[in-house]
Amino acid sequence: MLCFFKVHLTLWKMSLVSKCLAKNEFYQELLVQTNALIQNETDHIANMANISALLFDALEQVNWVGFYRVIEEQLVLGPFQGKVACIRIPLGTGVCGTAAKTKITQRISDVHQFDGHIACDATTNAEIVIPVQLNGDIIAVLDLDSTSYGRFDAEDQYGLEAIINAFEENLALSMSKA
Repeated sequence: MLCFFKVHLTLWKMSLVSKCLAKNEFYQELLVQTNALIQNETDHIANMANISALLFDALEQVNWVGFYRVIEEQLVLGPFQGKVACIRIPLGTGVCGTAAKTKITQRISDVHQFDGHIACDATTNAEIVIPVQLNGDIIAVLDLDSTSYGRFDAEDQYGLEAIINAFEENLALSMSKA
């Protein structure tokens, strides 16, 4: 099934018109896959692990995908796919810490131009970080890195935010059952 997603990725590279349609369809399929993975699972760490694995396998030109969890006013490494990573990041520091502090997705075309960027992997050139909220509080961020400058665009942001919204709904539902 993931090969099907990669075919869609190839299609969206073919032309500007088909790019938006195919990428949108690609993220819709990833959202379906995400919902299937998390719908009956209440363990948020397990769900973070599966979301990371799904995205790492399905997306091209990414060298790291994972979560940082908010613990005691800092971000702590959570489930991920890729090379070893920074373990702790202060809130408000780097791209991840900025996303957590501001509660706003950070889409950075060139991380070397981002004031205060933390280089956990020197080969990373672009990054997108989506905050994960529960009851208005940031509990984690989803971080995706790429060696390609400008790798993440508005369509990627929209698609990834939809996946995080589904995860947030799962979290809220799990907490209401507890």
